Amino acid sequence: MPTFAADGKYLTVLNLFTTDTDEKQGKLIGAMRDVVDNAAYPGWISSTVHSGKESPGTANFIQWRSGEDLEARYAGEEFKHRTLPLFREITTSIKLLQTDVVYTQRAPEQTEIEIGPDRDDFTVIQVIGATEGGLDDLVEALGAGHAWLRDVPGYRSHTVLRGRAARGLDGPFAVVYSQWDDEASFAAFRAVSADEQSAERRAATERVEASSTFHDWNTYQVVHTRSAAAPTGSAV
Repeated sequence: MPTFAADGKYLTVLNLFTTDTDEKQGKLIGAMRDVVDNAAYPGWISSTVHSGKESPGTANFIQWRSGEDLEARYAGEEFKHRTLPLFREITTSIKLLQTDVVYTQRAPEQTEIEIGPDRDDFTVIQVIGATEGGLDDLVEALGAGHAWLRDVPGYRSHTVLRGRAARGLDGPFAVVYSQWDDEASFAAFRAVSADEQSAERRAATERVEASSTFHDWNTYQVVHTRSAAAPTGSAV
C-alpha cells in the first residue's frame, strides 16, 4: 500500500480530472483503472485512483522514481495519442501536477500515512496557488503552521506537497492531501466559525490567505491501487 513520507525518495504526481456528470466520472475511473492495471513504465512506482465525492471527478496519486521517467512517459506515443485524447473527451479540466512531499503530520493514534481502497479514509485534496515569492511561506503555513490539527476530532493526517511543475495550471502552487474519519468530521471542522476558532487556527488561516492566490478542492474515496513489483532483494 503506498505511503506518504517527506524523504525525497520519489517524485509524487497528482493527476486531477474534473467532469460534469456521474456517468462520465464512472468512465474516467474505468479508464484510469485500465491504465493503472497495465502500467509497466520505467521508473513507475505506484498509482492510486480516487473517486470524487463533493463534485464529479477523479484523482490519481502516482509515485515516480524521477522527473526524467515521468517525462519519458509523457513523450510516449501511447500517452500523446491514446491516453490523453481519451481523458480529454470525458473531462472538463485536466491538471497534471508534479510535486515533492515536504511535510507530513498524523493524529497521535495513527502509525503512518497509508492510502488504499482497503482503508475507510474520507480524503480531501486541496490545490492552492501561491503568490509570487510566497510559496515558501505558504508551504510552512500549511505544514508546521497546522500542528493544532492533531487535536481536531476526526482528523487522521495531512500531507503538504510543494509544486515542482504542472500542466493545466499556471504559477507556483502547493497541494494538501488530508485524511479524516468521515464526511461528518470534516464538515464539522469546516463549520467552526472564525470567532470560535483557536488563536492558532486563525493565525494559520491568515498566513495561508496572505500567501495564496486561489483555493480549489474536492473530496474523494480511494477506489483502486497498484504498485510495481519490487526487484528481488529490494522493497518499493
